[in-house]
Amino acid sequence: MKNHLIFSFLAIVFLFSNFSCKEERSSVSESNIANQNGSHPNLILTQNSVSKIKSQLGNVPVFDATLAAVKQDVDLAIKAGIDVPIPKDMAGGYTHTQHTLNYKNMQKAGVLFQLLEDEKYAIYVRDMLLEYAKLYPTLNRHPQERSYARGKFFWQCLNDSNWLTYTSQAYDCIYDWLPKEQSDYLNKSFFRPYADFLSIETPKYFNRIHNHSTWGNVSVGMIGLVMDDDELVNRALYGLKNIDIDNNALDNDGGYIYDKDGKAGFLSNLDSPFSPDGFYTEGPYYQRYAMYPFMIFAEALQNKKPELKIFEYKDGVLLKAVDALLNLTDANGEFFPLNDGQKGMSYFTSSLVSVVDIAYHYGNQKPELLSVAKAQNAVQLNAAGLDVAIGLRDGKEKPFIKKSMELTDGAKGDEGAVGILRYNDDNNTVGLVMKYTGQGLSHGHYDKLSFSLYEDGEEVIQDYGLSRFVNVEQKNGGGYLKENKTFAKHTIAHNTVTQNETSHFNYDFAVGSNNHSEKYLFDASNPNVQIMSAKETNAYPGTNFHRTMLLIKDAEHKKPYVLDLFKISSEKENQYDFPYYYFGQIISTSFDYKAEKNLAELSDKNGYQHLWKEAQGKAEADHIQFTWLNNRTFYSITSATSNNDDIILARIGANDPKFNLRRDPAIIISKKNTKSTVFASIIESHGDYDPVAEKANMAYSQFKAIKVVVDNKAYTALELEFKSGVSRVFILSNGNAAKDAKHTLKINGKNYEWSGSYYFK
Repeated sequence: MKNHLIFSFLAIVFLFSNFSCKEERSSVSESNIANQNGSHPNLILTQNSVSKIKSQLGNVPVFDATLAAVKQDVDLAIKAGIDVPIPKDMAGGYTHTQHTLNYKNMQKAGVLFQLLEDEKYAIYVRDMLLEYAKLYPTLNRHPQERSYARGKFFWQCLNDSNWLTYTSQAYDCIYDWLPKEQSDYLNKSFFRPYADFLSIETPKYFNRIHNHSTWGNVSVGMIGLVMDDDELVNRALYGLKNIDIDNNALDNDGGYIYDKDGKAGFLSNLDSPFSPDGFYTEGPYYQRYAMYPFMIFAEALQNKKPELKIFEYKDGVLLKAVDALLNLTDANGEFFPLNDGQKGMSYFTSSLVSVVDIAYHYGNQKPELLSVAKAQNAVQLNAAGLDVAIGLRDGKEKPFIKKSMELTDGAKGDEGAVGILRYNDDNNTVGLVMKYTGQGLSHGHYDKLSFSLYEDGEEVIQDYGLSRFVNVEQKNGGGYLKENKTFAKHTIAHNTVTQNETSHFNYDFAVGSNNHSEKYLFDASNPNVQIMSAKETNAYPGTNFHRTMLLIKDAEHKKPYVLDLFKISSEKENQYDFPYYYFGQIISTSFDYKAEKNLAELSDKNGYQHLWKEAQGKAEADHIQFTWLNNRTFYSITSATSNNDDIILARIGANDPKFNLRRDPAIIISKKNTKSTVFASIIESHGDYDPVAEKANMAYSQFKAIKVVVDNKAYTALELEFKSGVSRVFILSNGNAAKDAKHTLKINGKNYEWSGSYYFK
């Protein structure tokens, strides 16, 4: 009762204070701005950086343009008025969208208040915060019950943490401008209870290793820094102690909530998900999402607690992670959709503007980052953004050249990797991505040794990515669709081998999480013959996979081509299905097939139920050829086959009455009743079609055949035959990848000798 009376009294005081402030604000404003001797702002903006920025305004074009655009946005928001609706909707709905706009506008308004000294922005933030402070105590958890961790303003705590992370920055900007009784009220009656709600009251959300918890840790830490609440900051850094969480509890995506080693907190989320190379185990789409809270909190800690030396933590992993993330993009800057990843997300997103700026400012001011910032054409409105804007103004940028590289996975870098092979010249940009990582937490897919191929920023052989329409309310409230679990995560949805129509690890998260693929070979030292190779021995008991992919620029071929070798060793006979998901229109095939008059799904489970069988044929030869046209370019796959191999032309979309899945095509090579075998293919881009001139140029593959000439435990050898009459031989040492190893192999009476892991000539 006593607390209720105090709250009521304070509310009356603040209502009167608000009224009085609005009537006489000009005199108070001048006093506050002229005599800001307090400690704020001190998170993302600081008093020193504000002074420096003000001295440069009008002289830094990108910064000035960003400031003008932000001012225009916030001025429109202020004109529209404050709207703090009672939470009701899922992602994409009105209330969800409005609360999202509110926190973004508050953050911007706080910055504008500091840089422009216009009090209307502080008033906007203050009035918005008081509305939220009034609403908060009336709310239970969000009425939508889908999340394992329901929020207050949003359907999941994750979005509430977004709100608090951004709003903390706004609060910091007006903290010293507010009367002390007002900040005390907000601290005690709103922000501290809100931080406790996101942590102590929701430990399953806060105390885990996951991008969700990173946001949770950062939001609590940020508001703790604003309020000088060391308890909250330590809670954010190290997690909650002595809490009881069911070791087998799962989140909505099927991932474990409790870390097996009991790790929690911001620093643990830096330790475990990031490899020493900066790869984030959930994949680039979620790395992009997590990098903003990682970097913005690091920036705040560097400003307020420099003794932590956060940018040096784990050998500077945060700065490495920015480089890794930028390299996990195609030629257009879009992130490779590994694991749960939405296609089209790129480094042009606003969160990556902040990330690039922070990395430039607190790293070694790498001029390559400036070229990314130049493409983004916006900066943070703080010291980091100012540094970038000055660098751009002074013409210091250098091209960010994406090179071939292998990025290890796992906290120690010993849980597989992602391999990226690239070829660039004046006429062509090709990127080949192979995934041989760990599971990727709850956002991981069951697709060991899968790959995707890009040409000039366009997908040639695609990874499906996630099944979700983010923030589109009509599609399951903007959340994941059930087809994410019934198709997108399954092995058959990817360009890798499925055994006996059963996904890798039997689609068991616990088993998948305990295993990872093993790196075997990565060598990009020769730009004309680049190679990556990895093994998977746990996806199916008694079966071993070994995939090797080469990106080759050959004098016999105008463009680079891909050589794909997938070796399978098994103790018993199985069915192996190997799809290539392509885009475009079939032009020709070397095999006969029969189109289905009545479509039926391939099977009834493990993703097969979502694939229509449109046509089927038999290989009936030692190789097949398949040509298609997409984006006015011809592509061909030439594959070594056996006479009894089934060739299936399939299309996604079966058992999908709500049309949640894209209707994309695939060609599937299926081997039945087979023990050990080899899938070997050449993937090439050749020629083009001009619809204006109605002319096809180089519409036929330049290869005649590919043959498996040796396959045993020690070696696998392939012969590539060009139509020109030239042949190439590729030999892989299956068990010894040492560079100094000596090898000798006789094939068809000819001796081949070489040093290293492979021979190609």
